[in-house]
Amino acid sequence: MSGQGQFSRRGFLQIGTVAVGSALLPAYARAGQAAARITTTDLAGATLLTGAGGNVVALPGPDGALMIDGGRAGSADALIAAVKSATRATRINTLINTHWHPEQTGSNETVGRAGGVIVAHEKSKIALSNTIYASAVFEGRLQPLPEAGRPTKTVRNDGTLEFAGQQINYGYMPAAHSDGDIYLHFPNLNLLVVGGVVSAERWPLLDHKNGAWLGGRVRAVERLAALVKPDTKVVPADGRVMTGAEMVKQRDMYQKLFSTMIGYLNKGYGPEDAVTNNPVKEYQGEFGDPSAFLYGALRSMMIAYVPD
Repeated sequence: MSGQGQFSRRGFLQIGTVAVGSALLPAYARAGQAAARITTTDLAGATLLTGAGGNVVALPGPDGALMIDGGRAGSADALIAAVKSATRATRINTLINTHWHPEQTGSNETVGRAGGVIVAHEKSKIALSNTIYASAVFEGRLQPLPEAGRPTKTVRNDGTLEFAGQQINYGYMPAAHSDGDIYLHFPNLNLLVVGGVVSAERWPLLDHKNGAWLGGRVRAVERLAALVKPDTKVVPADGRVMTGAEMVKQRDMYQKLFSTMIGYLNKGYGPEDAVTNNPVKEYQGEFGDPSAFLYGALRSMMIAYVPD
């Protein structure tokens, strides 16, 4: 490891703790927190709900509503009530998890116990069915969900499903943010739901302790950029809705970063050096301090190319 970096591991841990904060505590540690105020935004055929710990997209259906992601466990009751109100539904028919992190799965148990179908990638089901002992995205040990909260239908690669007459194309994004990321594309609504792979407001961390790495992120954003039109509504796991044009810009940014990180590896640089050099400083005003992301990104590449 190069001696160039002055960014200590202790310093990284301090920054990581601040960046993660209470919003990324495991679901079981947040269960008693008060539910936040849920707000809704019309997406022309769908509804965006915010305030439950992550972005949630809902669609009405004759046999109940569709939810994409489920917020935190502590906000599940308020969120589900808001979804029912927004869609004029009496029940949640289907809940799709874009991945298995706590901010996406907090409503699983409530929906499952009420008889709703829970859909996720098969790797997300494995994660939700077992104890997760370490993560680069949240602190603490994540216990498995009760049986009622685990996915009842899983996907493996790419495919298409239909809900209330809407075509929904889905695709697997290996190792992009977790090990079980999927996107949902509604071509008739010009809407793309992408989970934790990108954000308009921050640097989404790579859960390199559970299979994600920078190369997976690059492949994912390349694929997402190929799906969009300039005015496509792109809904990330948190923060504001992006446009398809912004998705293309993120593809270019991540491609450039990946090439730079390859150069760092060839020079023998470590994660601290990536933070010190800060190859994304031009984007810092847009996405905030990249220190934790850069540290994890180069660490993920070291694991991918030189496994322990």
